[in-house]
Amino acid sequence: MVKQSVLSMRGIFSSQRFGRPQLLAGVLLLVFIGECAWLVAHEYPGTFSTSTSEVEFVRISEGLAQWHGQGIAGTPSARTASLEPPPAAGDSYDPHHSPLWYLIASAPVYVFHVSPDSRLWIWLTRAPYILFGTLLGASLWYVSRRLYGNPGGYIALGLYCFSPAVIRSSALWAAPPDVAGAWGTFGAVFTAIAVSHTLYAPREVVLWNWRRIVLLGVSLTLAMGSQFGLAVILPVLLAFMLYLAPDRKAAVAIILTAACVIALLLLLSSYFFHLGLFFRGLRHARLLDASWRSLKMPGAYLLLLKEVAESGPVLLLLAPAALAAYVGWRRARYFGNTAPWIMAGLFLLLRLLSPHASGSIFVLTAVVFLFVFIAGIAADLLETKASEIVTAIVVGLVCANAFWDLAALARIGR
Repeated sequence: MVKQSVLSMRGIFSSQRFGRPQLLAGVLLLVFIGECAWLVAHEYPGTFSTSTSEVEFVRISEGLAQWHGQGIAGTPSARTASLEPPPAAGDSYDPHHSPLWYLIASAPVYVFHVSPDSRLWIWLTRAPYILFGTLLGASLWYVSRRLYGNPGGYIALGLYCFSPAVIRSSALWAAPPDVAGAWGTFGAVFTAIAVSHTLYAPREVVLWNWRRIVLLGVSLTLAMGSQFGLAVILPVLLAFMLYLAPDRKAAVAIILTAACVIALLLLLSSYFFHLGLFFRGLRHARLLDASWRSLKMPGAYLLLLKEVAESGPVLLLLAPAALAAYVGWRRARYFGNTAPWIMAGLFLLLRLLSPHASGSIFVLTAVVFLFVFIAGIAADLLETKASEIVTAIVVGLVCANAFWDLAALARIGR
């Protein structure tokens, strides 16, 4: 079973020539960029609540202060009386985000020296996240296509590019900047899986994998730097790697440890190498705000369903159908389908355990893995005798979801 899983996923991140699949994926991603730009173009003062605007202004202001050498964002050294929001539980350290979260938001404004009163300021502050959203979509298509072929890649990318929640997060339309953390998490999971496959090659493990190790470290930095709570993926990555390479436990430990060291060094650089603030920031980090009592709260489940539906109403049909097929059909239960389902289930559970947070990166991250899981099950069904019926259903639902999303965008324009 392990060897079959390895063979089914071998070749991730390998080079490929540019052809029709890449062209069609590029067109879908251009449509995605256009949707994000549409939202940014129709943003105007007063669109959102005053508190949302203040939080964003504080985030960018603290990032700018750090770029100018006036303290470290998210720590007491960057807080001023005029900018500081009410600290949580009397703590002046940001318990959820590293300075990287602030530096990304403020980097374009710092480079181009744009005033907040300028219309260009809105575009510049959204540009990094539109870029991250586009790169996440490209990564999702690439991984899904390598796992499930062209149909799987198109299904996953079609659901992604017309997901209202993904578009809003990328354009920061009444949404926190969570897409960077989601991309880092997605990249970390599938890079770790790709690294595990190379352990069967008769080459020096660490030296041969140095590029993937660096990529894994960068992905972990982007994930945990955007949200400390995403460190929850580390034991999952270890479990995946040990499952795929059970005879190379020492190599797995070395590779994951090296990637974590790289991530810590990069996180330290986001503190501009202030060791004291770095260690105090990590000590104040809140990795998980979870309450098991929420499992008994019907409202927590309703909130979860609502947020998943905001990522695309067809998910309420496709996700249960895909899960039923996975449970009832032995052919669908292989690692290529199991891994994204485990990740989606983990983040949905984390959101369920923290229902009081106003918006959560966990749902956004979960639905990205859910897109991959649905694409995998659909691609498997397309290889059965019922392929024509499955094609009609899947294409119809994906297109209906796209029309629903475009209609909603058109209403915003009016």
